Amino acid sequence: MRATLTTARLVLRPATDADVPALRAHWNRPEVRRFLFDDTPVGVAQARGLLPDVWVVHKRTGTTFVGAVGLRQLDDVGHEVLYSLEPTHQGSGYATEAAAAVVDHALDTLELPYVVAEVDEANVASAAVARRLGMTPFATVPGPRGPLIRYRRRAISVGGQL
Repeated sequence: MRATLTTARLVLRPATDADVPALRAHWNRPEVRRFLFDDTPVGVAQARGLLPDVWVVHKRTGTTFVGAVGLRQLDDVGHEVLYSLEPTHQGSGYATEAAAAVVDHALDTLELPYVVAEVDEANVASAAVARRLGMTPFATVPGPRGPLIRYRRRAISVGGQL
């Protein structure tokens, strides 16, 4: 079972079947899916398939739904951090805060050697989040809606060597 993660302002809890309707509604908002899921609607089966990889993000005070963050295998590239926020919470720093909790969990607790983010070239906000997470670009690959920039943050072992 994935752990519940907390930050200064947020609680990230593992998604469950009960979250499917809220996650679908969130991911199907045009402002949210613009750079996710190749801007195609998310069905029930797809949302359920993502549950093992997703945390639901709420404010620490109260139960306000903020968005979702995830960690999933990206082809043969490695584990990718994903993040999406409700439009009313965009620009608040929550994406960086939630994604940082997942990246730290992946590198420190799960002991992954690195975490990647795959960002549409036009998604300036998401690229800024990746940079704030300490990620650096390492590749550009074709995507269905244009170039995708791949960012990576490596784990640092004792002594600074991988």
